Amino acid sequence: IRHGETDLNRAQVLQGRSDHPLNERGILQVREAARFLRERGIVFSRVFSSPLIRAVQTARIIAPNLEPELDSRLIEMDYGPYEGMELKHPAPEVVSFFSDFVKNPAPEGMEQLSAVVARAGHFLESIRDLPGNILLSTHAIAMKGALEYLTPDSQGSYWSRFLGNCAIYTVANSKDGFGLPEEWTE
Repeated sequence: IRHGETDLNRAQVLQGRSDHPLNERGILQVREAARFLRERGIVFSRVFSSPLIRAVQTARIIAPNLEPELDSRLIEMDYGPYEGMELKHPAPEVVSFFSDFVKNPAPEGMEQLSAVVARAGHFLESIRDLPGNILLSTHAIAMKGALEYLTPDSQGSYWSRFLGNCAIYTVANSKDGFGLPEEWTE
């Protein structure tokens, strides 16, 4: 799951690794996501979260009986000098990058998408043998990196896909490996 809304999400600011809590709307979004999962009988055996407070809050609301295990591989993309930039007035090099994530490398000082995929993949492989339903509470670009890792034939299609606050994807895991991600919607 992607975390719920923060004030910076609402203000359309590139939030990155800055540590901002959920706002009231974000808390309501996460509560609704928790209800959605409960109604489908989903019970989690483990919870992993980015160490950023918005992801931790999301994890705690979704699975209140489990303490999230923090893992920095689930943290948001490092936007470097562009963190805090208003998306209403982005720098030209960021506009170029956002216009075609697949062909245009991230601007200098920003984490490259290949690094996001690599760390997400490393994390997923590290939990491959864990039993039960496992919740991952993360961020938009980190989640897209995981989806790209799980779908090597996607050719970068997840990079341009919008993942709103509390977007949920599921992935089956078996002795044969990971299945394809499925988006859950109401």
